Amino acid sequence: MHASSALRVVHEPDTGVDLAAAEVAAAAFLQALGISTESESLQGTPRRMAKAYAELFTPRPFDLTTFPNEEGYDELVLARAIPVRSVCEHHLLPFVGVAHVGYLPGERILGLSKLARVVEHFACRPQVQERLTKQVADWLNDQLSPKGVGVVIEAEHNCMTLRGVQAVGSSTVTSTLLGSLRSDSRSRQEFFALTGVNA
Repeated sequence: MHASSALRVVHEPDTGVDLAAAEVAAAAFLQALGISTESESLQGTPRRMAKAYAELFTPRPFDLTTFPNEEGYDELVLARAIPVRSVCEHHLLPFVGVAHVGYLPGERILGLSKLARVVEHFACRPQVQERLTKQVADWLNDQLSPKGVGVVIEAEHNCMTLRGVQAVGSSTVTSTLLGSLRSDSRSRQEFFALTGVNA
């Protein structure tokens, strides 16, 4: 029995989250927009805002556990509909949706829950969906050295639905394909068919 290989994954070094300063800034922000925080129901809002954004921007550390591919499994491994929540870096409004993440194993396979952890890791920061999609795919490719990686993210952006064009019900789809999932048309078609995304 081979021992598993684990890589401890943590977010960037702590830059010193200052909740007290964030609370003061949130209060000033609301007041600058003409929203008084004097009422009983709004007095705690700046503190809650600060805590909420700190939570959104702090991914949980995890162990990237991989195992030897002893059976030589060479078919697609796919986790569908992984919940995604992030914040648009242009307006700091949330975008939410699902990610479909798959890979064609090489010498090692990954603990399945870790696919969701990798998505969360890169989503917990101000983002654009295109970069998030590529970061997840590139990172898995670098860590696993698989034969191929595919990532599709489908998300609704509040910066499109709540403001500006107000395109309620619209969703944005992004994809990144690497290795044989990009170069081999049959593998690519299988990936998109299993994700339920029309390619």
